[in-house]
Amino acid sequence: MLTRAAVLPMTLTAGAIAGLLAVGHPDLHLGWFALALLGITGAHVANNLMNDLFDADVGSDTATYPRALYAPHPVLSGMISRTGLATAALAVNLACLAVMIVLFVARGWPVVAFAVGGFVLSAAYTAPPLRLKKRALGEPTVLVVWGPLMVGGTYYAAVGEVTWGVVAASLPYALLCTAVLMGKHIDKIPWDAPQGITTVPVLLGERAGRAVTQAMMAGFYVLTAALVVAGTLPWPTLVIAAALPKLAQVWPAFSRPRPERPPAGFPVWPLWFAPLAFVHTRRAGALFVAGLAVAAVLGWT
Repeated sequence: MLTRAAVLPMTLTAGAIAGLLAVGHPDLHLGWFALALLGITGAHVANNLMNDLFDADVGSDTATYPRALYAPHPVLSGMISRTGLATAALAVNLACLAVMIVLFVARGWPVVAFAVGGFVLSAAYTAPPLRLKKRALGEPTVLVVWGPLMVGGTYYAAVGEVTWGVVAASLPYALLCTAVLMGKHIDKIPWDAPQGITTVPVLLGERAGRAVTQAMMAGFYVLTAALVVAGTLPWPTLVIAAALPKLAQVWPAFSRPRPERPPAGFPVWPLWFAPLAFVHTRRAGALFVAGLAVAAVLGWT
């Protein structure tokens, strides 16, 4: 509950993409890859803990804000004290620091650049004074973190180098992760706008925000196909087409405003668009990984 473990598979998927892209590289070190995967997962955990901590401190998270409505807020629900949450965040960050030091010794300074870049962006997402989420920079941050930083950084740790092709290959899945955040921020417009939290959906408005999110989900398929044609991704990744029926299920919901009431048994209200985007991301991301895995097994990397 404290770590929001339900969304950690997004990071595990990004790490799997990096590892599968590295298959066949002569300098692949599975131990360093596994450590990097542990590191990015820990970084995601630390980010979730820090977000709850900083949002509560600045007064964004309240008993009537969505964060405390779709799931218990760690501090506001009494699950843990503020000091306990801060201690947990510090402990996880220290564990990530240890991972970075080991990988720095093994792979050199670029590891530090990837790790520190990710930490700064994740902390600044909600922490004063930058509060990137408040300045319509949260969504670009997620695109960069779940794409070039996570995939590129893990790939670098695994093989000791990173190419522009790997960076490009990281972007389709990063679009899906950003679509989930876009959905969440569309859901939170009625709460964020009065607080002056200018997320991209607040800036664009709900209707345009929904259209942009649809474009990101569709862009995953278009960009993947383009990278296959360019030879950057192996052709088995086109198995992502099997996720199109799931996209067809969620697409109509993004073409109209959120309903006034949730369907019976809907688990995370008042979130609506975020979970819809998430189930598509989960399906499409899994198929993307499956396609890379087939290519790796058959030597088509």
